[in-house]
Amino acid sequence: MIKCLRDVLGEGARALSAGGVEGAGRDARLLLANCLGVPAQRLILTPERLLDASEQACFEAAIAARLAGRPVSRILGRRAFWGRDFRLSDAVLDPRPETETLIAAALELDAPARLLDLGCGSGIIAVTLLAEWSDSRGVASDIDPRCLALARENAAAHGVDARLDTVQSDWFGQIGGTFELIVSNPPYISGAEMAQLAREVAEHDPHLALSPGGDGLDAYRAICAQAGQFLTQGGHLLLEIGPRQGRAVASLLAEAGLEQIAILPDLDGRDRLVQGRKPA
Repeated sequence: MIKCLRDVLGEGARALSAGGVEGAGRDARLLLANCLGVPAQRLILTPERLLDASEQACFEAAIAARLAGRPVSRILGRRAFWGRDFRLSDAVLDPRPETETLIAAALELDAPARLLDLGCGSGIIAVTLLAEWSDSRGVASDIDPRCLALARENAAAHGVDARLDTVQSDWFGQIGGTFELIVSNPPYISGAEMAQLAREVAEHDPHLALSPGGDGLDAYRAICAQAGQFLTQGGHLLLEIGPRQGRAVASLLAEAGLEQIAILPDLDGRDRLVQGRKPA
């Protein structure tokens, strides 16, 4: 049966609410707007618009996916970050708003000639920084070639692909040269914490991007052990962390000989970033 936009949207929102989805109305609007190919804020302008069979089927499938625990960003296949939209795939971590803390801290520094994003995933950090720093060049590395392909796609979408190289590498394994800035949002969730993750995370983010197992610090140990070899004198290392890892990661930076070490909070006041500088 052909239905109008208002009725379809209301049915979808009620289904999500009955299924225990928080923000059911917001999610329903985003999913319907995606099926119609219009901005979500425009839905209110045409409440009597009739949906065709394919549009209704698209929305019903999206509602079913959301009820099954799939995050809206993964249904849409994109994530808004630092004012830009980035493509997602099931191979990469769904970037969190907290990662913008790293972007803000990086932009407080002088623009680097070269930057390195270790474990780049979708490329969201490297691409954002290159989009903000028009004269910088970057390298984005990841162990998974699917991540590198998506990073290149996002780089092209935001016009920085000519300034970004991608390298398949296990941390610094295949990296060459030195950098004024090295950034990373590595897997940091401990093995014990994995069992406590929300369904949207545990079932839809790749586990390789979430946790190294154990105490969650293995990636930081690997990065800090070699970062000094790849930083220029006076270069900076910025690492996103879990909210209870600040002291431990700061100690690793100190053991690596970095200075001016600081632990920075996110907007919720939780430890979110550790930064340090190689002595000049």
